[in-house]
Amino acid sequence: MIRKIIKIDEEKCNGCGLCAKACHEGAIDMVDGKAKLTREHYCDGLGDCLPACPANAISFEEREAPAYDEAAVMASKKAKAQLPCGCPGTQSRAIKREADTTAHTPVSSCLSQWPVQIKLVPTSAPYFDGADLLIAADCTAYAYGDFHNEFIKGRITLIGCPKLDSVDYTEKLTAIIRNNNIKSVTIVRMEVPCCGGIENAAKNAIRASGKFIPWQVVTISTDGRKLR
Repeated sequence: MIRKIIKIDEEKCNGCGLCAKACHEGAIDMVDGKAKLTREHYCDGLGDCLPACPANAISFEEREAPAYDEAAVMASKKAKAQLPCGCPGTQSRAIKREADTTAHTPVSSCLSQWPVQIKLVPTSAPYFDGADLLIAADCTAYAYGDFHNEFIKGRITLIGCPKLDSVDYTEKLTAIIRNNNIKSVTIVRMEVPCCGGIENAAKNAIRASGKFIPWQVVTISTDGRKLR
């Protein structure tokens, strides 16, 4: 049937996840750091997600789409209500590990500059000259055991949480990359959808800087594994 339904512009989407949170029907998911209308039959066409989008990436269109299935939406809501939280990033879980009885030598910090918070760092500083840049979500350093040796060592470190800071880091990161001689960018994020915000901000900043800089994304699982 032809009906009104939302359309998400992936080029404009910054991965903040606010639209998915605002969609009471659960029609939107975060996929690879971008908002996607994954369940067309859940979308009622009312557009509660539109005003929640800070990037104006959502609009209406009329096209062929399955009819709104209220029964399926209600069943989904009932199932989610049994979870502690609908957001994968805040669902509680216990992580069981075997006790490590081996003796350990204290490990020195590999941090080479201060401050590290994206909101606090200057856009220009001597330590940025010729730097390999690490842009990491806050939780990654706690989840991944060898974070200092594998990621911080030899890099200038910037950290942030797009969900808790409620900010798009793109403008700040663009200024840092544009104003300094950055050699490479490594982005480390958690597997949870809200971490897509920091990944997309970093990618958009590299693009907006007008520079060709090698970059990579590493994803950490909530139980501390390196996924890719």
